Amino acid sequence: MNRRTEAIRVDDGRPIFVQIAEMIENSIVDGSLAEEAQVPSTNELAAFHRINPATAAKGVNQLVDEGTIYKRRGIGMFVTTGARAKLIARRRDQFAQQYLRPLLAEANKLGLSITDIKTLIDQWEAKS
Repeated sequence: MNRRTEAIRVDDGRPIFVQIAEMIENSIVDGSLAEEAQVPSTNELAAFHRINPATAAKGVNQLVDEGTIYKRRGIGMFVTTGARAKLIARRRDQFAQQYLRPLLAEANKLGLSITDIKTLIDQWEAKS
C-alpha cells in the first residue's frame, strides 16, 4: 500500500476513521493493495498517521463490515476477493450521481445534446 503518499488531514472535515477507510479503499482501487493482500495493521496505521489505534481500528472495521476486507485470526486483515470490482462499481455510481446527473440536468436546460457535450469534452481535453 502506498501509505506515504496519502496523509490523514484533521482539518479535512471528515472523521479520521473515514479517511483511513478511504485510504485503504484507494489502495485497493489503484491496485497497490491487491486482492488477498494483507492490509496494514491498525497499529501500523496508527503509528504512521499518529492517531489513536482505536480510530484506525474503526476505519478498518468499517471495511470489514462492508465486506471489503476480512480478518484471518492471529494473522491480520486481508483484501477480499472481488473487492476491487465492487469498489469500482460503487465509485462509478457515486461519480454518476455526483457529476453526471447535475451535468446532464444543466445541459438539458441549455439545450445541449449528448453529442454537444462530447464535443465540449473533446475541446476541453484538447486545451489541457
